[in-house]
Amino acid sequence: QVQLVESGGGLVQAGGSLKLSCAASGFTFGRYALGWYRQAPGKERELVARITNGGITTYYQDSVKGRFTISRDNAKNTVYLQMNSLKPEDTAVYYCAAATSMIQITNPNYWGQGTQVTVSS
Repeated sequence: QVQLVESGGGLVQAGGSLKLSCAASGFTFGRYALGWYRQAPGKERELVARITNGGITTYYQDSVKGRFTISRDNAKNTVYLQMNSLKPEDTAVYYCAAATSMIQITNPNYWGQGTQVTVSS
C-alpha cells in the first residue's frame, strides 16, 4: 500500500537547522510532484514548498523563501526539506504529500503522518 513516512523532526533553538526526510513506497515516485505542508496549533494546514516530479522546478511560500530548500532523490524514493535559520513561528507538524501534478499538490493524492518540529526562542 502507499506509504509516506516522515522523519527528522525535533526540538531546535531559533536560528538552528533541521532536515526532514520523507520516504515513499507503494506508488511510482518519479511520476509524482511532492510537497511539504505544515500545521501549527490552532491554524490551518499550509503548503510551504513543492517540487516537480523531475526535481527541476520548486516553489516556496514567502515566509520560508531563502531559508527552506526542498529536494528529492528519485533513486531513493525520498523527498527532503532542509530548514535553516529556523524561527519559533516555524513550529508545527510537518507533512509530506504527493500528487500527480504541481497544480494537484494543493489537493494531494497521498499524505504522510507528520513529524513535529519545535523551535524554541
